[in-house]
Amino acid sequence: MAHLRTVVWGPAEFVGLPPWWLVGEGLLVGTIAAVAIVGTTLIGAWTGSASLAAGEAGLVCAAGLAVYLTCTGAGRALVGIAALLGVCLALQAPQAATGMVLAKRGRVQTAVVTSVDDGRAADSARGRYFCTVADTHGVPLKGRIWRGCGRTTRPGDTLAVVYDPMGRVPPRGVGTEGGLRDPLRDLAPWCAALVAVSLLAVVRSHRLSSPSGPLLQG
Repeated sequence: MAHLRTVVWGPAEFVGLPPWWLVGEGLLVGTIAAVAIVGTTLIGAWTGSASLAAGEAGLVCAAGLAVYLTCTGAGRALVGIAALLGVCLALQAPQAATGMVLAKRGRVQTAVVTSVDDGRAADSARGRYFCTVADTHGVPLKGRIWRGCGRTTRPGDTLAVVYDPMGRVPPRGVGTEGGLRDPLRDLAPWCAALVAVSLLAVVRSHRLSSPSGPLLQG
């Protein structure tokens, strides 16, 4: 049972509080992983790199965190939880990165609705409808808008949308929520959970002796 507990949750071979350097390492590892996952996605959205903006690099960072924790001898359960949180953060980051780019350099304009989905899409069951829009010159805007698009919206109606003048992220409807704080606030719980689990995994990976064999007798 002791061996199983060590494999699943880590050896945690220390008495009392964990060493301060071990806590520092755990915080550093978790923070670097969270910043790398969010940062690469934000850079991709800002520069227009599709592979980075889609969160693929974030998934690689999450895998790198799992490999590092495994190499330190962290418990398998904690490695799995950290990897899962990293993947969830990487999947959440693209939407937040788009919101941050639009909040920083987006411009608001009026768009004309060209079509509305017929209500049979899966998201319409949650009260969400999608509108295809074009600018005032008739040029279609990429992506579909759901903020401000509802059951009563018809082709020819106008919607206020915020768009990226560089065209690197899709436009969004102007909602009541705003600013840079909302996308960052959405990611904060995921980042905090990832740092906490990484800290716990690193702290519990501490061994007083080599796991390969017993201590040599003097």
